[in-house]
Amino acid sequence: MSQPILIRFVIWASLGVAISAPAQADLRDDALAAAKKATSFLVDHVSTEGGYLWAYSADLKTREGEGVVNTETIWVQPPGTPSVGEAFVKLYQATGDQQFLVAARKAAESLRRGQMRSGGWQAMVEFEPDRRRRWAYRIDKLSNKAKDQSSLDDDKTQSALRFLIELDRSLEFGDPTIHEMALYGLDKLIRRGQFSGGGFPQVWTDRRSQDLDTPFLRANYPSDWPREYPGHNEYWYRYTLNDHLARDVMKLLLLAHQAYGDDTYHASAIKLADSLLAAQMPNPQPAWAQQYNSQMQPIWARKFEPPAITTSESFGVIETLMMVYRETGNPKYLATIPRALDYLESCELPDGQVARFYELQTNRPLYFTTDYKLTYDDSDVPTHYGFKLPSQVGKLRKQYERVSQLTAKQLAERGRASRPPSVKVVQTIIDQLDNRGAWLSENELRYSKVSGPSIEMSIAVKHLKTLAEYLANTSPK
Repeated sequence: MSQPILIRFVIWASLGVAISAPAQADLRDDALAAAKKATSFLVDHVSTEGGYLWAYSADLKTREGEGVVNTETIWVQPPGTPSVGEAFVKLYQATGDQQFLVAARKAAESLRRGQMRSGGWQAMVEFEPDRRRRWAYRIDKLSNKAKDQSSLDDDKTQSALRFLIELDRSLEFGDPTIHEMALYGLDKLIRRGQFSGGGFPQVWTDRRSQDLDTPFLRANYPSDWPREYPGHNEYWYRYTLNDHLARDVMKLLLLAHQAYGDDTYHASAIKLADSLLAAQMPNPQPAWAQQYNSQMQPIWARKFEPPAITTSESFGVIETLMMVYRETGNPKYLATIPRALDYLESCELPDGQVARFYELQTNRPLYFTTDYKLTYDDSDVPTHYGFKLPSQVGKLRKQYERVSQLTAKQLAERGRASRPPSVKVVQTIIDQLDNRGAWLSENELRYSKVSGPSIEMSIAVKHLKTLAEYLANTSPK
């Protein structure tokens, strides 16, 4: 687009004036060209075996996932491979351009090589033979020494399956490999991962002991609990809400039901939703914990995660219950929210923040010293973990008020199209792309401490999805 046209274009957009068809077509062409250029750079110069890490130095010599990576490894945990792959799928859905489909297929193939026998994924996928032997990858020869763990922590397996479902749907379920991989993962998630009480653990395997299962019980307070860390006791096999696990699983199950029309996925989602209602602690603290034992009592996880009421997880559960209400229209999923919000509001500190942990029944804020001693004092806390966080009560109250007032018709129209990104946002994304097709950030690489500029997949994914949304909402010439 020539400079005079661009200037007029931006001025018109800022004034809310309708953009002419030729100008809109020019911007659409530029947006598509930018998306194609960025995709070529990612596939040809950034990817490893079709997959991606989290961040790279501008010269691509230093690479990071959750740590420095010097091996043939890709990351599953967002914003790794599934996140990038999903952006490619959205671009393909918006344009029908085969380049984006090819890029998405390559990402899916890298995940195929990392799917566990138990159906899910770990944080990363290893491609070097010596490192692959440590893991029970589904496509590899079975070894008794190989570790078979599928993880729901930090949206690992959930994000991989969401990407594969979207790709499967875009291919009209015509690729048997991708279709089978998605259905295999969903089947194992429900049959091996979901407790009879409806919740999920952080990790599951094909051989998970049934005595670790959680029956459908209501949450309750233990008569006492150890103030010193007793060890992990394999907490990862217990009912877990940490890091918004339930929210991410719920998104996956609802998407699976929408894509495949199989009521198994809807039933699993409802079981999960009902377990969240049961996991709400009774008065005087009607909120949620990070993890529970088989008697639905809060327990220790890591040495800085005590049995406690946890605000972050409670905020996430409230969001999840509203999501389920929008899906089902069943008012029971909203009924419990007001008292949870009232309680969480009472937890707010003078500075407007909340502690992450509140002591069971006394409701005193809990912290840890830098040598991991439990304390009521926040003056010497470790810096690697958020022991305080901004309160979300105000935001969630407004969201609750909007959701609770939705009519049946509005609930039925929950999938209607959202407003497309603005001209200014799209033009800025196009302008920020460098000559190679990279979006550069000034942030240093977190683990290697290499100074910026850097290439962050979180930024690339965000920009590619914005371009996809714009392209989906504008017509080609």
